[in-house]
Amino acid sequence: MLSKPVLAPTRRNLLLTGLAAGAALAVSGLTPGRALALTTEEASRLIDSVVGDINSAINSGGSEAQMFSKFERIFARYADVSVIARSVLGVAARQASSAQLSAFTDAFQGYIARKYGRRFREFVGGDIKVNQARQVKNFYEVKSTALLRGQSPVEVVFLVSDRSGSNKFFNIFIEGVNMLASERTEIGALLDKRRGDIGALTRDLRSLG
Repeated sequence: MLSKPVLAPTRRNLLLTGLAAGAALAVSGLTPGRALALTTEEASRLIDSVVGDINSAINSGGSEAQMFSKFERIFARYADVSVIARSVLGVAARQASSAQLSAFTDAFQGYIARKYGRRFREFVGGDIKVNQARQVKNFYEVKSTALLRGQSPVEVVFLVSDRSGSNKFFNIFIEGVNMLASERTEIGALLDKRRGDIGALTRDLRSLG
């Protein structure tokens, strides 16, 4: 399960640093030399749809398993899953066969949906609102706020790009916690424990998260 971040006075600086790191992690999976066609309005509309589906999922009253299934559909529809999977796998992605990478991506999609589904499930009874979007080099940063009952608001930031061919988000920050950076560290550690065996990692991911 994701651990809750410790809030600190330097959270804004950490977030800005994390945004740059997250973009750097993803850039290797994006198509080079392609002009950015995505607009600020389109990026904002995409995340409007994302948070609308998240709000519906977390307040649906379904079981945990049903909610995770909904989050996997959200992740599959709106996230650039193949780019994220390659980014978190790192160097191993370049050494994997297409079949290995495809199987890993499929397992990773379920794993990340369960893991972040649990994090978003903490927002039950609340509402996520999109605040603003802005271009940052070759991607867009879309900030939103989770308004929770009896708790302080939680900032959720999405990074959006169209450089892989369609409008998708490729990273999420929840109160400054960088999904790409966190998962690259965790997936790397899991892979090391399996002596670099991507097949073993893929099998185990299906029950993790």
